Amino acid sequence: MTHDTDQRVLLLMPTKRDGERMESVLAATGIGFAVCRDVCDLCRKIGEGAAAALLTEEAVTAEHAGCIQAALAEQPPWSDFPLVILAREHGKQEHLRESMNATLVERPVKVRSLLSVLRSALRLRRHQYELRDLLAKHQQAEDALREGDRRKDEFLATLAHELRNPLAPLRSSVHILQLTSTEDPRTKPIYDTMERQVNHLVRLVDDLLEMSRITRGKVELRKEPVELAAVVRNAIETSRPLIDAAGLRLTVSLPPERVVIVGDFVRLGQVLTNLLNNAAKYTNEGGQIWFTATCEGNEVVLSVRDTGIGIDTEMLPRVFDMFMQVDRATSRSQGGLGIGLTLVRSLVGLHGGSVAAYSEGRGRGSEFQVRLPIADGAQAAGFLRPTDQLTSTRPTRRVLVVDDNLDAATTLTTLLRHLGADVQMANDGPTALATVASHQPEVVFLDIGMPGMDGFEVAKRVRMRPECAEVVLIALTGWGQEDDRRRTAEAGFNHHLVKPVDVSALQAFLVP
Repeated sequence: MTHDTDQRVLLLMPTKRDGERMESVLAATGIGFAVCRDVCDLCRKIGEGAAAALLTEEAVTAEHAGCIQAALAEQPPWSDFPLVILAREHGKQEHLRESMNATLVERPVKVRSLLSVLRSALRLRRHQYELRDLLAKHQQAEDALREGDRRKDEFLATLAHELRNPLAPLRSSVHILQLTSTEDPRTKPIYDTMERQVNHLVRLVDDLLEMSRITRGKVELRKEPVELAAVVRNAIETSRPLIDAAGLRLTVSLPPERVVIVGDFVRLGQVLTNLLNNAAKYTNEGGQIWFTATCEGNEVVLSVRDTGIGIDTEMLPRVFDMFMQVDRATSRSQGGLGIGLTLVRSLVGLHGGSVAAYSEGRGRGSEFQVRLPIADGAQAAGFLRPTDQLTSTRPTRRVLVVDDNLDAATTLTTLLRHLGADVQMANDGPTALATVASHQPEVVFLDIGMPGMDGFEVAKRVRMRPECAEVVLIALTGWGQEDDRRRTAEAGFNHHLVKPVDVSALQAFLVP
């Protein structure tokens, strides 16, 4: 990365004779140089590149010194440009040592002394160039890492989208089978198994994207006062199928008084669900899980303890590392990506809390403790009890499902009809607009990534119709990043649902 201009010494001598003499000395020693006409020319050449400057004290008067200092201030951070100044009296120029990297050489000049000083200045400059090159390599490495992270995030988002598309009709089909199944006791366990495994796939995709968002600082918490008991109840309902399938007993103990914490209801539920799922994965059939919550000062301590396989002492500090699993070979391990506990630590930290793992060793069970701050009086006063999940709907909503994936559209349409809605289906944009005109839907589930006329264009044209001002537009897509949600909101969508959609979420939109 070294250039000829970087190696030259800039000369600014008071007289032509002094200049010619100094040029002769440098040429004889093989030191490259460039002659400067005046201080302005010197400052310009410093900006173009040079190893050092050799000038006389007449060039650094108060007026000229300011110009030189301004030129040096524009140098990159690695640069400490060396000046060699020929002076008759050192005392007059001592201030330059403080404001510049200046070496004063007494006049009349001894050639040997001058060359020694110049060579020292050039060695210093070479070290600076080495630092420059190291910084450039470091910057290139950082740029490569950032580019790699960007490509990784794009890949994860695309992978999630491609996985969610087939998961959507699978989940809808399972719900349809559950709604229409007979009382045959042999089929219910099969449907329940199908639902658990589909939900497990959905959870893996969601965890993977959650971790990607957290590492990029893209997670936005929707903090509000929430009741601890509601968060716990929601987490247990989510984890219950896995706990029951593993043949485990769950004991829950909560404080008798109401506890309110300030946080994101959904994210806190993720924390507790991941801890409960982790306990269920690593506890043998017939084992026990205890979930307890106690108040200690201004904190609530949440504990998930189990009688599972335990954690070796040397592994305890690493259980929260990404992609770490305690024992991939154990029969109780149900696979996974090894990011659940990493996600727990990150989300708890975003809530101002902490998490720790404890175990007495292999076969002795384990315990995970989460500490979260309790809301103060003023914060708790703003508490709003979350709305209970809807279990029934009124069969009066006119709904339109738009998706170019025939399986996804058909299964969602069938499911919505079983939930009591009056549903029409379209598989492309033009058909969707025609159906909007004839069917006059109240709710439109609209896929985004359709060929030809995509969901954004359909939404735009629907919003242009005065009679559609009150239509609820719901983006139904496999893309779930924050930027995707922002784009759908800007396009006029009321809601953004990520495939596959749970039946409870669908029910919420079917109530007039």
